[in-house]
Amino acid sequence: MPALVRGLLLKQNLEELSRELVRGWIISGTVNSLPRISLSLSLFIFISLCRVASAAPIPAQDRIVVLITVDGFPSWIWQDPNLVVPNLRKLAATGAVAQRMTVSNPSITWINHTTLVTGVNPQKHGVLFNGLLVRGGPTEAPAIEPWRDKADLVHAPTIYDAAFKAGLKTAQVDWVAILNSGTINYEFLEIPKLGGAIEQEMIDAGTIAADDIRNWAKNRTIVWRDDVWTKAASEIIEKHKPNLLLYHLLTTDAVNHANGPGTTASYTAYAYADRLIGDVLDSLTRAGLRDRATIVVTTDHGFKKVQKIILANVALRDAGLVRVKAGKVESCDAYVVPEGGLAFVYITDPAKRAGLLPKLKTLCAGLEGVKEVIDGQDGPKFGMPTPAENQGMGDLVLYAKDGYAFFQGLDGAEVVRESKTYLGTHGYPNTDPELDGIFLASGYGIKPGVKLERVRNLDVAPTIAELLGVPLPNVDGRVLTEILIP
Repeated sequence: MPALVRGLLLKQNLEELSRELVRGWIISGTVNSLPRISLSLSLFIFISLCRVASAAPIPAQDRIVVLITVDGFPSWIWQDPNLVVPNLRKLAATGAVAQRMTVSNPSITWINHTTLVTGVNPQKHGVLFNGLLVRGGPTEAPAIEPWRDKADLVHAPTIYDAAFKAGLKTAQVDWVAILNSGTINYEFLEIPKLGGAIEQEMIDAGTIAADDIRNWAKNRTIVWRDDVWTKAASEIIEKHKPNLLLYHLLTTDAVNHANGPGTTASYTAYAYADRLIGDVLDSLTRAGLRDRATIVVTTDHGFKKVQKIILANVALRDAGLVRVKAGKVESCDAYVVPEGGLAFVYITDPAKRAGLLPKLKTLCAGLEGVKEVIDGQDGPKFGMPTPAENQGMGDLVLYAKDGYAFFQGLDGAEVVRESKTYLGTHGYPNTDPELDGIFLASGYGIKPGVKLERVRNLDVAPTIAELLGVPLPNVDGRVLTEILIP
């Protein structure tokens, strides 16, 4: 009998199991002769077997993993009971949650979104900015080009590449460093386009108008865009039932930059994000996928408050290293690209590097608000590449002190100024506890009630790969087996 039960369980056929159990009892003539307690025990075993069989694994092609990122969601805000996020609280209560999540350096949006889907540090995946840094000639300032193809930006396999190659359906809404990936079946871009398949579906359904797409960047608030991105996620879930959906919300980041984290505006933005996530959960229910969906909610970085801004290029201008004409860089020997809590310093002419580097170190270290100056050659100590490995890596890396942030600008006499409209940022070292982010997972395949002290964003991609049953080799992270149902 046990061998028969095991075989039938593998077939996941409860009706056949029931028939064989009853037939066995009848043939053996034991139904009427079994003591009442034995019959009760048999029925109990049968019911238990049914429960086990009903929990048998659902094939990956019949399931969905939704990876949701709430941009700029620090663990210190998540831990505040005053934060009103009922959908997220319910997911955490019914699933697994970490007290904090370590992010990657630099603690910037595109970098960490790429870590989330590759499971490797920026030294390997190559993304260092919200775009691709391109160096010019020996006297030209470098520039960041955001809308470059994924192949130009990402140098490591992603979880969506792996899922696509395994024959699973992939989707993304407002994800980053993903343009023209070739491994996404359904998508609604950060800047959508007329003629896109999902865009046209939504236009045909009356969800959005063609003018909404045509005038996407004109007078459209980030609140409005998050709402449309959420409607696009619902469209994809309900009509196409992908196996992997990447979905990114941005209002929280914009509000924290403008108003500062922990303010009333900040808390309101998180409540709004929670409501949109609730819409996505409702879509999973309408699509009949809720009981076979795994929801992973995380972020790209935490947030710190800003009181003062550092305009490092003004200091370089005053030192004669940046020449300005009509408010623009005419030529330069060095240039600073600010990224909030950190800045990269570039020597534009490699022939001058040996002579300029020590001078720049001294100059930058002496600036008010600069906490640390790191040689670019030491990038691997922080999970970043060297300048020789990646042209986007600075010859120097500057980190700001608490309350300070690097900012773009070449005008005026003051290098350090009071900040009036830029009151929160990120980019600081990932060892700063205020940069720790959130992580929770709930739904199919996730153990309920698991509480972890710390995870890393490096662990997200390998864990999703395990949930989907697809290979993702050579990662820096690990599978979070402690949150998974064996």
